Amino acid sequence: MAIKVILVAGARPNFMKIAPIMAAMAGDERLEPYLVHTGQHYDQRMSKLFFEELGIPKPDIDLGVGSGSHAVQTAETIKRFEPVCIDQHPDWVVVVGDVNSTIACALVATKLGVRVAHVEAGLRSFDRTMPEEINRVLTDRISDLLFTTEPSGNTNLAAEGVDPARIRFVGNVMIDTLLAHRERAANSTLLDRLALAGPDGPRPYGVVTLHRPANVDTEDCLKGILGAIAELAETLPLIFPVHPRTAKQIERFGLGRLFATDGILPGEVGRGLFAIEPQGYLDFLHLMAKSRIVLTDSGGLQEETTVLGVPCVTMRDNTERPVTCEQGTNNLAGTDPAAILAAARATLADPPTGRIPELWDGKASERIVGVLCSL
Repeated sequence: MAIKVILVAGARPNFMKIAPIMAAMAGDERLEPYLVHTGQHYDQRMSKLFFEELGIPKPDIDLGVGSGSHAVQTAETIKRFEPVCIDQHPDWVVVVGDVNSTIACALVATKLGVRVAHVEAGLRSFDRTMPEEINRVLTDRISDLLFTTEPSGNTNLAAEGVDPARIRFVGNVMIDTLLAHRERAANSTLLDRLALAGPDGPRPYGVVTLHRPANVDTEDCLKGILGAIAELAETLPLIFPVHPRTAKQIERFGLGRLFATDGILPGEVGRGLFAIEPQGYLDFLHLMAKSRIVLTDSGGLQEETTVLGVPCVTMRDNTERPVTCEQGTNNLAGTDPAAILAAARATLADPPTGRIPELWDGKASERIVGVLCSL
C-alpha cells in the first residue's frame, strides 16, 4: 500500500522547495502525493506563474486563505486544512520553510496524530522579532522528522535537545530547483527587454530585493536603506523588482523620488535605481545570475547567490543561513545605510569567491523521498 503524503505550499519560496520534492515523488509507486496550496500567495505573478514555470502539478486543493495578519492567515489555514487532513488520512504531512502555512499545517497534523516532516529545519536567526523565526522554532518542536540544509541546522537542533534520530541532513531543495532550471533560465529575454544585453555580454548592473516588515514598514528605516541603494545606483544601475508590500510602503512614505524616472534606454543603460514588476522564477534567476551584485533581505537569495557565485550583500542584522557567509558569497551588512553602502562598494571592488556547501548538489529531494520511504 502506497504511503500517503500531503505536501503543503503557501508562499512563493515554498513553491521552489515543493517543486523538486514533487518531481522526485512522480512515478514512485511507493508514494501517493497530495498537494495542498494554502493560497497565502494567490495572485498570478506570485503563485500561478511559479507553478507553471516550475512544472508543479495543479494542486489537489487550494485552500484560498489569501492575505491577512499573521493571526488571521494562521487561523484560516488551520481551519481550512483540518478537514482536508481528516478526509485524506495521510501517513505524512510535509511542510517546508517558515511561513504561516508551515506552522499552521504542522500544528493541525500533529494534533490529529499524523506524522510531520519539516523541510529546511533547524535554521535560526535567534531573532524572535522575526515572525519566520517563531514559525521555524515551533514547527521544529512539533515535527517528527527534521530535514536540514546545512550543518548549523543540526547544531541548533542538538542545542535545543532534539533527538538525533529525528534529524536528517539532506541538503537544500531550493538548490535542486535552481540547478534543474538554470539552463532554461538562460533562455530568458528579460535582459533584452530591459536593454541590459550588450553585444559582448550583459552590461554591468546590480539587483535589489527588499520585503521584510522590519525593513519596509518604518519610514526612517525604508528611507535610509533606499537612500543608500540610490547612492550606490549613481555608479551602477540597480534593478529592483518591487514586492507588493514594499511598493505600498514606498508610495505611503513618498519615496518614489529615489527612483530613476527616465527609464532604461535601448542601447544605453543609464545610472539609477530602476523599479520593475516582480518577475517569474526563470526571468529572475537569469537577472540575478548575470548581475554584478545582489542586495537583499531575502533568506533564499543568500543561498541562490552562493551557488551562482554572485556577490551578495544582505541588508539584515542576522542570518539564519550562516553557511552562505562562511562558505559562500554573502556579506551580512546590517541595516545601517552607511554600512550597506560600504559593504556594497567593498564587494564590488573585491568580489568574494566562495564554494558550494556540502550536499547542495541537486539531489536533496531524492534523499528526502528515500527517507520517507524507509520509515
